[in-house]
Amino acid sequence: MRIAMISGASRGVGAAIAQRLLDDGWAVSLGLRDVSTAVQFEPQERVLAAHFDANEPPTAAAWVEATVAHYGRIDALINNAAILRMLTLEEGDESELDELWAVNVKAPLRLIRAALPHLRKTGQGRVINMASTDAKRVRPGAPLGYVMTKHALHAMTQAVRLEAHADGVRATAICPGAIDTEMIANLDGATPKADRLQPDTVANMVAFILSLPNQAHVAEFIANTRLESTL
Repeated sequence: MRIAMISGASRGVGAAIAQRLLDDGWAVSLGLRDVSTAVQFEPQERVLAAHFDANEPPTAAAWVEATVAHYGRIDALINNAAILRMLTLEEGDESELDELWAVNVKAPLRLIRAALPHLRKTGQGRVINMASTDAKRVRPGAPLGYVMTKHALHAMTQAVRLEAHADGVRATAICPGAIDTEMIANLDGATPKADRLQPDTVANMVAFILSLPNQAHVAEFIANTRLESTL
């Protein structure tokens, strides 16, 4: 049985990924601010709920340690937790950028550092970072702070690929367009609701990447909701 750690799994994309992997026979370790939200998943005997808060640095290593203590191994780390703030080139306070950096970049880095030794041991470890089409380009009027952090997460993914390839670790940046979740529910200029990706669709992308052997290197998986010439 393979073991996946998933951050931000209480709702939306993270919850969809968790249930899809459970349906596929995985066991999951869910990093949650409120561990009581894990009761939604079935079967419960393959669910570990651990406290993880991106704004509490020690909880990253503690969650990894709890996962290994419970399951004995880690096969995949899925960095899904993220926030959106509307800081642009000309508007917004630097404190918003600090929030974005803490959750969208520093927390995934801490988790990768803590989990990587265990992922190397399996010979087929996987790191999936939930990036965005905003990790691939900058659109006029885009929330620049968010875009910057997703570019950084994409770069982090490539670093994992290069540094851990010899030990069988493969890393992928999944770059979806707009997803129909609370994060963009009332966001001006977002893709119309009818054209957004569904969380289950993104979960299918993750499941597909995780099903591939070491010989299939997928650096990035882009699924845009807009027609753009280069994406």
